[in-house]
Formats: sequence, structure tokens, C-alpha cells
Amino acid sequence: MSSIPASLTAPFPWLLADVGGSNARFAWVAAADQAPQHIRTLAVAEYPSLLDAARAYLAGLSLGTLPAGAASQPRSAALALATPVTGDQVRFTNSAWSFSQAELSAALGLERLCVLNDFEALALSLPRLRAGQWQPLGGGAPRWDLPVAVVGPGTGLGVGGLLPNAAAGKGWLALAGEGGHATLAAADDFEADLLRVARRTHAHVSAERFLSGIGLPLLYQCVAEVQGQRAVADVDAPWILERALADDDAVAARSIETFCAMLGSFAGSVALTFGARGGLFIGGGIVPRLGARFERSQFRERFEAKGRYRDYLAAIPTPLITDTLAALDGAAQALSQS
Repeated sequence: MSSIPASLTAPFPWLLADVGGSNARFAWVAAADQAPQHIRTLAVAEYPSLLDAARAYLAGLSLGTLPAGAASQPRSAALALATPVTGDQVRFTNSAWSFSQAELSAALGLERLCVLNDFEALALSLPRLRAGQWQPLGGGAPRWDLPVAVVGPGTGLGVGGLLPNAAAGKGWLALAGEGGHATLAAADDFEADLLRVARRTHAHVSAERFLSGIGLPLLYQCVAEVQGQRAVADVDAPWILERALADDDAVAARSIETFCAMLGSFAGSVALTFGARGGLFIGGGIVPRLGARFERSQFRERFEAKGRYRDYLAAIPTPLITDTLAALDGAAQALSQS
């Protein structure tokens, strides 16, 4: 992870957090020119609120994690959250947590609080990624003089964009959206049948309904029904991934093949929508677990399969973010630009 420049004015120490539907990752920046440190992941389900989780993390810092005499009280915080951020009151999409920004800031004794969507933070992290934090997948190297975008299947499905901040002459403009809830499209009859089955229980089948950790079980059940095969009841995403990678469940294997193909189509649509000629990054926790299976999948083929715009998309790189902690770096960047 990148170090924090000395020129930043947000008062130190900094508390950083990347909070998804399943996990809350925390980090600490004690001073300028220091990379985020003391990274710890807490399970969302084990804490009643974000404040409780933050206090548990800070308590751990004060119990010998930090050097003797170092402050364990943050003066600034940046929180990257897997939910829309539209006002003081924040409610999480994929967990029971909610909070008031003003009340959280007061409870933690902060002088500055920056709250943003997690994929806004992930977008801000992209120019800071080092070689070991991503790997190429078609289309050449990313370009930072052009718009870029990021799509990430994790617990949910996140989408973000990034523009060079030409007006300010420095920094970046991150675009936070809820593209994961856009309507999912079928590319062939098989996928059309999957959507038809899904619509029995979900009037609106968004991309997140299939292309996420919470969506994989639904995709698995739909694949089984369309293929006329028996599905294992009450499966979850880790089970599906494990069975698919071990090649010991045909429905799971076909589900992951379909996941990769439909993710390619969706990512291509996002690249066209953002005009992301600098690159379309793939983030989230699911794809890195697929390894070579993802590289052999139809992802890239389907990414480019947009008719008259095939050549346009063929030139766009689709790097895979392999560092699942990158959003913490983006949270630091957001705090520095706030």
C-alpha cells in the first residue's frame, strides 16, 4: 500500500476503514509519509454497530499494538462504505448497521470525518496501485490520462469511476454510483432462461442478483433448474466456489462459468457507459479466488462482444486487482482531498 504524502493537512493520527456487508477492515496512519498500518479485519455480524467495531479496533491498538507513548485516539477518519452515502444518516444495504455521521464523529472525538462509498474509495486507489497489487488481463496497460472504471463482485456488486481532475490540476474525481443494481441483461437463450426463473421470486433482477456473493446461490439454483439437474439446498457462495474449483459439482461449475461470462458483459457495458478507455478494473473478493479459471473464462470475450464497438472495447485493459485492501489506500486519498 502507498505511503501518505507529507503535504496533507488532515490532522493525524488517521483511522481508515473499508466496510462491506460481511467484513470491516480497519487501518491506522500515525503520521505523514507513512503507509496504512495495523490492518485488522472484523466480522460485521459480531458487532452491533460500526461505532462498536471501531472502538474494538481502537482498543486493540491501545493494548500494545502501537509503540509506547503513541496516541491511539484518531483525529481524522475516512470510512469507505458498501452503501450509498447521501446525507448524515447512513444505512447499509447488505447489513443491519446504520449511523449518523455527526454522532459517530462526536463519539470518536474526530476533528475531520470523510465518509464515502466503498467503490468511490476503490476508484481513488487505482492510480496508487503498485505492480504487485494488480495483474493484467487483455487490452494493454492502464492509462491515467483517460477515464477509468472499476467493477467489483464481493458481498454485493460495486461500480465506480475515476477522472483526472484537470480543473484542479491535481488529484482525482471519483464517481460513486449504484451500477450493481442496474438491470441484468441476457446474451443468449440460456441466460434468458436463467433470468426468467429468477423473476419468479425477484421482480427486478439486477446484476447484483447473480454477480455477487449474495447472488451466487440464486444463480446456482437457477442454473440447476434450467439444466434439469438437482441442486444442493441452502448453499452459500464459498461452497459454490469451492465445489466449482474442485470440479466436483457440475451445477456449481456451470454457475461459475456463467458468472464469469455475465460479468464480462456487464463490465463491457460499464466501460461503454463511463467511456473508460483508460481501463476497466476488476475488484472485489470473488474473482481473485478463481485464479486461472477466470483467465480461461469467457469474461474477456464477452467484455468485447458489443457489436460495432468490439474494436473500441478490445483496446481497453481489464486489470484484476489482487490486493483486497486497496480501498483503504483510496480512503486515505479521499481524506487527503477532502
